[in-house]
Amino acid sequence: MVLWSKDQDKLSDMSTGTERIEMMKEGVPPAYHHSNGSVHPVIMPDNNEEAPQNGEYELTEMTSLPDHDGQENERPETGVIDCRANAKGQREEDALLENASQSNESDDTSTDQSPVPPVQLKETSFSIGLQVLFPFLLAGFGTVAAGMVLDMVQHWTVFTEVTEVFILVPALLGLKGNLEMTLASRLSTAANIGHMDSAKDMWNMIMGNLALIQVQATVVGFLASIAAVIFGWIPEGNFKIGHAILLCASSVATAFIASLLLGLIMIGVIIASRKVGINPDNVATPIAASLGDLITLTLLAGISTGLYKELEFNNYANPMVCAFFVALTPIWVLIARRTPSTREVLYSGWEPVIIAMAISSVGGLILDKTVSNPNFAGMAVFTPVINGVGGNLAAVQASRISTYLHMNALPITEPNPTPRKCPTPWSTFFGSGVNSRSARVLFLLVAPGHLVFLYTINSMQGGHTTLTYVFIAFYMAAALLQVIILLYMADWMVNWMWRRGMDPDNFSIPYLTALGDLLGTGFLALCFHILWLLGDRDTDVGD
Repeated sequence: MVLWSKDQDKLSDMSTGTERIEMMKEGVPPAYHHSNGSVHPVIMPDNNEEAPQNGEYELTEMTSLPDHDGQENERPETGVIDCRANAKGQREEDALLENASQSNESDDTSTDQSPVPPVQLKETSFSIGLQVLFPFLLAGFGTVAAGMVLDMVQHWTVFTEVTEVFILVPALLGLKGNLEMTLASRLSTAANIGHMDSAKDMWNMIMGNLALIQVQATVVGFLASIAAVIFGWIPEGNFKIGHAILLCASSVATAFIASLLLGLIMIGVIIASRKVGINPDNVATPIAASLGDLITLTLLAGISTGLYKELEFNNYANPMVCAFFVALTPIWVLIARRTPSTREVLYSGWEPVIIAMAISSVGGLILDKTVSNPNFAGMAVFTPVINGVGGNLAAVQASRISTYLHMNALPITEPNPTPRKCPTPWSTFFGSGVNSRSARVLFLLVAPGHLVFLYTINSMQGGHTTLTYVFIAFYMAAALLQVIILLYMADWMVNWMWRRGMDPDNFSIPYLTALGDLLGTGFLALCFHILWLLGDRDTDVGD
């Protein structure tokens, strides 16, 4: 808080109680800022005995300052200027002080020179549900298609001979959360607050973000292959250098191509959403998920199969593929550094991406050990569905909360932030705010959505499991529990990161989607084991 005094013509920091007492002794009263950033005078009483002793003063907003010329005993006047953070940066303090001085010297009727913040779209529960429903169903059917693909390719030679490819599946499918959905959230926030209104700003944002995700995709793909080697082979003491290079080439090529295609699609969706008046936060992340799983899994199966066949005839194909995509990385780094917003992420945005990849790889290890057992082969078709739905809903909620914080101009950091308790499940789902309203809407989509997706899988005769009432009950319990945890974690994580100066658009979604992969795969594997113990052992459907 900045204090401006007409009498003393100086600035004072009034953030502590001690300083307020000292200023009061000097004849300058303490004051508290107003949220609109305007200058409000505080008139001190003539008699110090009339002043409150507890340091609390009532501020009366005045549209102009009275003229005190000719008065013998002029009372000190104090105005407070709120130099609060706007959506993406700090307001210029000097400009505010200049506005304050000008308003004090004249009798103008207004002192509020702050820029008008962007108008937030008014949303009801019905409008949120209506906007989210179609992308949610589209994303769900995309995960169903990915599940059908995984159910089919799990019997291919490369998946049976090199079973560690299964470990790559959640890690590479998680790229939609680590990269594409983070890109969608970042661009949605930029579009909502007006950072993509001009053509020049829009193209700079597009080129910088595309280059950034190509760098991240290459690095994450390489690290995912290393994780697959560590989790799959080292514990068993079985290591083949040819298979290791195959995993590296398949992972890097799949991540690079999938990220490029999905990045272009996301940019088009966000620009089109703003033109037709739809909130991109409700549309972009589900569409990224709907296409992400299908495209990534199809590319992984095709590329790994092709490179596996090359092992029999050419030992240099796989190393050359790795070298080619790695050699392109410096070019993408140079392009990403030219945009300030992506330059920051390029240097500081690796921690969530890498940690999320490691979390997803643990889920891949669970998938590998479960699907490799013929008794649990039916799990493959449902894994992308339960993981994708949970991650999609959590990403939508995280993106909405982040945009809410940005658009309301709440400061990312404060000098002395007020300690805040961890949100309770009641406040997350049953509060009166717009974020609680969206959490309820998203949660209510889980049960009907999964029923539709299960019916679709059953109608297409996919999977290896009969949809009995017992199976549906266990599956729905796992899905609902997963989404409850993810939505609560989204509420806690986004606000926790914001208070610590971390942009949630860059940090929260990778953690949430990776956690969704781990919870979904773990709960689903637990369901199949329990069903096996209960005697529900129908695994011949779809063979």
